[in-house]
Amino acid sequence: MKILAVGMNYPLHAEEMKDTLSSEPVFFAKSEASLLVNNKPFFYPDFSSDIHYETELVVKINRLGKCISPRFAHRYYSEITVGIDFTARDLQRQCKEKGWPWEIAKAFDHSAPVGNMVAIPALSDPHNIRFRLDLNGNTVQEGCSADMIFSIDQLISRMSKYFTVKTGDLIFTGTPSGVGPVHIGDHLQAYLENQRVLDFWVR
Repeated sequence: MKILAVGMNYPLHAEEMKDTLSSEPVFFAKSEASLLVNNKPFFYPDFSSDIHYETELVVKINRLGKCISPRFAHRYYSEITVGIDFTARDLQRQCKEKGWPWEIAKAFDHSAPVGNMVAIPALSDPHNIRFRLDLNGNTVQEGCSADMIFSIDQLISRMSKYFTVKTGDLIFTGTPSGVGPVHIGDHLQAYLENQRVLDFWVR
């Protein structure tokens, strides 16, 4: 199982990060050890003092595929949820300044909490999927798949040019604007439409 992700897939997030949009998706990977499931707590690592949440739709691949056409990409997933792409922002800044890879800022252990999967047919509109994150009872981030620069199908198609996708792989589809820091004692709850799919604490 692998975790593939995309950066800067919402225009307003690129704006808040003072980054430029790309004509092609920007892909990166998180390690298998990044995965955090079953609403287990996220333990704040001692190597960073600036961990940020990035709330994203997460798609689960359901079959083997390579060089998938966009018109067939919908056949390669049937479940979706919400996940958090935790980012050590201080380490990311250092890596950017030095021109180094970002793995230590993005792919560290348990940096990818993932919620319970929901069947695509259960959603009211699979092309207009709304999601949000509540932090300590307050909504801090909201998104909609219709606002993505590259749709889920486009992401799967383009990813599959470089990586063979396999059953069980997870694709983080990018975060909308509103990212921010977490602290020990914070309570995070993520919703897909109005269904709570992720509920955990920072310890």
